[in-house]
Amino acid sequence: MNFLRRVISPSSRSQFPNRSFKIRQNHYGSIAQPTSSSLVHGIHQFHCPDVVGILAKLSDCIASREGNILSADIFVPDDNHVFYSRSEFLFDPAKWPREQMDADFSNLAKKFNAMKSVVRVPDSDPKYKISILASKQEHCLVDLLHGWQDGRFPIHITSVISNHERGPNTHVIRFLERHGIPYYYLPTTKENKREEEILDIVGDTDFLVLARYMQVLSGDFLKSYKKDIINIHHGLLPSFKGSNPSKQAFDAGVKLIGATTHFVSEELDSGPIIEQLVERVSHRDNLRTFIQKSEDVEKRCLAKAIKSYCELRIFPYEANKTVVFRS
Repeated sequence: MNFLRRVISPSSRSQFPNRSFKIRQNHYGSIAQPTSSSLVHGIHQFHCPDVVGILAKLSDCIASREGNILSADIFVPDDNHVFYSRSEFLFDPAKWPREQMDADFSNLAKKFNAMKSVVRVPDSDPKYKISILASKQEHCLVDLLHGWQDGRFPIHITSVISNHERGPNTHVIRFLERHGIPYYYLPTTKENKREEEILDIVGDTDFLVLARYMQVLSGDFLKSYKKDIINIHHGLLPSFKGSNPSKQAFDAGVKLIGATTHFVSEELDSGPIIEQLVERVSHRDNLRTFIQKSEDVEKRCLAKAIKSYCELRIFPYEANKTVVFRS
């Protein structure tokens, strides 16, 4: 580890523009393997100004507590002089109690003037509390509900909020009632987006998901909520605007469709992009299969973004970009 950090030190920038490395080894240089059933999985996310020795200190911190590094993703952009890393490691809680772990990583953050240092132990930390906002279209909402039920996401859904009314015998309402998830129907108008009521409902959540919620959240709402909001939309914009964009795109004979997941910002659909997926369509598709493919890519794109967020894979980068370390 020490050797690698010396090789990619700032003096070597001309050879390594936008330094990005994925390391899968322990602090002895071999692939880490669990040696005891008592070992627990941890994740550390780190963002700080770039100086020599960061990776060595991160490695030493984990090794000093007899932890094994499973993987380390590192990115240092050539022009920004900042350091991004995400480490996965195994540790024994008896030898490295959580309080001590938090203190150790906090000391590292202070040493390197970190902008962000987050540690997570997925098996023992509380699940992320989220609320889902959705309108009439249900494909993304239903996929998230089933993904939550199947344990694909480390989340706890505290509520579903919609500006579309659903009857008591619809499959979504039956699912929510069966699992004790409150459903709030808040009809909106141009004059009243019901934002104060939404804020009251979502006040204790960790982040929000807009699963095809066809309302624009105001700047005042974003400033009041203060936490991250993840949005999904189809990739047919800006060419196909207005009502029924899928029909417009199908009639135009497009051959490539897609979806974009991004953080919500005050500028409409212009927040930092988290994930983008594409899907090919052809002359063999009819309107039904075209729409089905479009909805499927939206579901996959949103699920992938939420999974990346919960696994601490996403960093803010520059004014309107993200660093996303892939699995």
